[in-house]
Amino acid sequence: MRGVVNYASSPGSVEIRELPVPQIGDDDVLLAVQAVGVCGSDIHQAKGQQSWSVNYPVVLGHEFSGFIAEVGKNVRGYRAGDRVVSETAAVIDVNSPFARRGLYNLDPNRLGFGAGVDGAMTQFAKVPKRILHRIPDHLPFEIAALTEPSCVAFNATCGNARITPGDAVAVIGPGPIGLLCAAMAKLAGAGDLVVIGTPADVRRLAVAQELGATAILGAQGEDLLAWTGSLRDGYGFDVVIDAAGVSATLKLAMDIVRPGGQICKVGWGPQPLNFSLDPLVKKAVTLQGSFSHNWPIWERMIGLLASGQLNLKPILNRIAPLSEWHEAFESMHSGEIVKAVLLPN
Repeated sequence: MRGVVNYASSPGSVEIRELPVPQIGDDDVLLAVQAVGVCGSDIHQAKGQQSWSVNYPVVLGHEFSGFIAEVGKNVRGYRAGDRVVSETAAVIDVNSPFARRGLYNLDPNRLGFGAGVDGAMTQFAKVPKRILHRIPDHLPFEIAALTEPSCVAFNATCGNARITPGDAVAVIGPGPIGLLCAAMAKLAGAGDLVVIGTPADVRRLAVAQELGATAILGAQGEDLLAWTGSLRDGYGFDVVIDAAGVSATLKLAMDIVRPGGQICKVGWGPQPLNFSLDPLVKKAVTLQGSFSHNWPIWERMIGLLASGQLNLKPILNRIAPLSEWHEAFESMHSGEIVKAVLLPN
């Protein structure tokens, strides 16, 4: 079988290789991958810019859907042909205090697909039964493959942040996660919903409007602090979701959040901050990190996708065969498109 392999830490160390079909264990299934999303983390790894550990060589891809081709002898409740999606926590310590609380996504020893173990940018993947979720027949595989980033966004906006109807919400960073956070904030009842980007984000900010943003900022070099001062009573946003992949945006978040408000940081930014956190103290702001997801979030998200309440069509801009992985990566990296899905089979 063919797979997109990240074989070293140096930039550009990614290629399609011939791989053996995985051998599954007693508690695993062999998944015939039908669709796999390209994540910003895949692109960061391909460019050698990630801030997490990677077990090289590794098959990329952790956003995926497919059908079961084979089940291990201990697997109950699933059979060959079932349509499923998979969570990302490929390896966990089931006896850790985090797993026992259902917070296995926060287990420091967790290994995820596409970095810790081989992922799904290939034709077949080995998946533990414990992280499978069924999907309905009417949900296309390419949409189902985006359950994972949708879960990330849900956890950030509706789990770790506490958006209530009518809140003024700002989302910094109109990448895939940021746009999904905007969509979730809209579903949660955000009143004023503002998405903030840069001049390079013109296309993505247009997508934010399709998703229901009441204003988009940054493409024209607007004065963000002055604009925030003109919003409502002038004191800032109730909730700021920082979905940008840099650390510096946290300062902007602190500047535009209102006293007593919330900041949720979901974007990875390995750079040093180099600025004071005193505004957090002065404003008594709640700063919350958000990482990954767990079982109940997946079940809820599949329901939102299946019902059509969450519409991903504005975000999914390219569906391509696995052989076009490089073009998909580059078109996302440049901002030409928001999201690409590859079809391994």
